[in-house]
Amino acid sequence: MTTERQRPLRADARRNRERILQSARTAFAAEGLAVPLDEIARRAGVGPGTVHRHFPTKEALFEAVVREHLEQLTLDARTALADPEAGPAFFAFLARMTAEADAKQDLTEAITAAGGPMGTEAEKQAAQLRELFGALLSRAQQAGTVRDDVDAEDVQAIVVAALTAGRRRGTRERPGKLAEIVLDCLLPHHTRTDGSTA
Repeated sequence: MTTERQRPLRADARRNRERILQSARTAFAAEGLAVPLDEIARRAGVGPGTVHRHFPTKEALFEAVVREHLEQLTLDARTALADPEAGPAFFAFLARMTAEADAKQDLTEAITAAGGPMGTEAEKQAAQLRELFGALLSRAQQAGTVRDDVDAEDVQAIVVAALTAGRRRGTRERPGKLAEIVLDCLLPHHTRTDGSTA
């Protein structure tokens, strides 16, 4: 038997859902999970009941937005993995991922688990992304462009620490600064981005 949930959404319902998601993307990117659901409804131009019909809880809406970010990063990781230049592909992807999370509070909270546990689909997407990232890192290490004494969990810890520090400082004086710091510490033999060594 087909349930109400399984039926395709009417055109107006689809439009409302997309307006809710668009407002949520903007709000969560700027404020994270702290933004009230009623505020998202107001920005979307719909009533709170309309939001609840599509997303029963704020956490469900937050997860839907975060899952979009994870899906896009997964696509980017697959593209990077197909690039024959292992080192540049790894660093370009890592820079993009770090910069995205730096600019989007919701993605930072997802990466740092500050937003709480995610649902099954988002967890699967995150696990797939971690697997691809591990492959990118291993390939770059084999090419000699990334120091060989780190693993994917080490890199994640460095990214999380940089993002957390940036959030606490509340500074955005130079976009991409966190990505530069993370990339710099992964170069082999402490080679700096300006070509010097330490």
